[in-house]
Amino acid sequence: MQYRALNRILRGSLLALFAALLLSACGGKTRPDAVAAPNIPASFDITLLPEKDGQFDLNGATLSEEDVKGHLRYLRDQNKPAQSVFLKREGKQKVTDRHVQGLARIGFELKVHTFLQEKPGAEITEIRVESAAK
Repeated sequence: MQYRALNRILRGSLLALFAALLLSACGGKTRPDAVAAPNIPASFDITLLPEKDGQFDLNGATLSEEDVKGHLRYLRDQNKPAQSVFLKREGKQKVTDRHVQGLARIGFELKVHTFLQEKPGAEITEIRVESAAK
């Protein structure tokens, strides 16, 4: 009798563990679509590094998302438009969701291709965002 009760408890706990793993693997997507980039350019027009508080490092200057957009608009006004923006991790600062979301907004608003490399030597992915109103 005890064997059957123990068997039911173990089976129930395994089922609960499997369901929890399945839900954690499928749920909670907060980032925009990131797909493996088949057409990675040989060089990028703008290369950004992540900084604290969702800011970006551009050639040694710490810029907010709005500052990066302003820089890209300035380049466009000077007839030197940037077509690709690359965010890569160097050093200790990790690429956070704020960085990815800011990069996605930059790409969507200014119509530039945005690429991301979350870890040194990792795969380069392209960040794509579609408008909600279709």
